[in-house]
Amino acid sequence: MAGNAPLSGNEKSLAQVLHDLARSVPAEGLTIRELRERLGERGLLLLAMVLTIPFLLPVSLPGTSTPFGLLIALIGVGVITNRPPWLPDRLLRRRLSVEQMVPVLERGARLCARIETLIHPRLLLLTHRATLGRVNGLLLVLSALLLMIPLPLPFSNTLPAYGVLFLATGILERDGYLVVAGYVMVGLSIAYLSVVATVGTARVEQLWAH
Repeated sequence: MAGNAPLSGNEKSLAQVLHDLARSVPAEGLTIRELRERLGERGLLLLAMVLTIPFLLPVSLPGTSTPFGLLIALIGVGVITNRPPWLPDRLLRRRLSVEQMVPVLERGARLCARIETLIHPRLLLLTHRATLGRVNGLLLVLSALLLMIPLPLPFSNTLPAYGVLFLATGILERDGYLVVAGYVMVGLSIAYLSVVATVGTARVEQLWAH
């Protein structure tokens, strides 16, 4: 997907980008389109990483799992097809207030600062092959769809959000270890939701039995 240059080199780190953004959010907040533009030429994968932050940290943006998940899924489609995806104008026009944006960006910057020193190109087999690139895109879409499921349960958003974060960062930074971590988080997400579905089904059957 064009425009997804690695974060390394002389460019600002993601932590610095988020810190600078937090300091410059206008009083009226930002639309998702404006957020995308302010992230610069790093590409849509960086936007996907930013959209996961509310689900990784103890901050609340009510009603965002479905629209954010949909945007991430479409970005995943772009990874699969290796071309910029279509993004709905209605979602790009969604405005986030300064009260919502600043805590998310500040805490996201601190999170990224902790993990960025561990990120570097390695296990390139998982990031440079066309077939595996499509697999990674499919898993990014799957993680986003799992993120969209409206379950009021612990970890129901957090696990797939980490899947998105690790996959997007791994693809962007050519870090195969992070891609593997993304695979693990997708597997854990599926396992967790499968257990929830199994327990829920058993409970319903018990209620019907009575």
